[in-house]
Amino acid sequence: MAKRQNPFPRSGHDHDRCVSTALAAAEEVCERSGERLTPLRRRVLELVWGSHKPIGAYAMLDQLKGDGKSAAPPTVYRALEFLLGCGLIHRIESLNAYVGCSHPGENHVTQFLICKACGTTAELDDRRLGDAIGRSAAEHGFNIVSRVIELSGTCSRCRASQPREGQSDKGVAV
Repeated sequence: MAKRQNPFPRSGHDHDRCVSTALAAAEEVCERSGERLTPLRRRVLELVWGSHKPIGAYAMLDQLKGDGKSAAPPTVYRALEFLLGCGLIHRIESLNAYVGCSHPGENHVTQFLICKACGTTAELDDRRLGDAIGRSAAEHGFNIVSRVIELSGTCSRCRASQPREGQSDKGVAV
């Protein structure tokens, strides 16, 4: 089997392109469904895509206030619910935070790799895993409503920057 591309952003990553691609996809999804991407919904989506790290609703609220916008928690949560409902973002349950969806408007099985060191989160869509879970659940008569898997660990960039056991920061055995 061919090696898959690393889902974590590389160094030199053009993050502005991620944000503009996400906003264009959101416009398209909303147009197809007859929904409106209001200025607040758009700004919340921009905040979610502000990095590849999950962001909580109250952090978004603080940033909105920093923008000079008056928004109350229910307003932010309504915008988040809208974006979730349109498949534009995901909720990371274990962190009570949100990340942008890299497959907006598509029905997909989601797995998240969450780096405990840097906080970066990568979205995977491995259908083999989803199929295996579906078969196992069906064997037990279980009807799956949601298929989100969250895996915590250390990304390759953080692992590469950590000294290996038995080495100092300079790579010399101790």
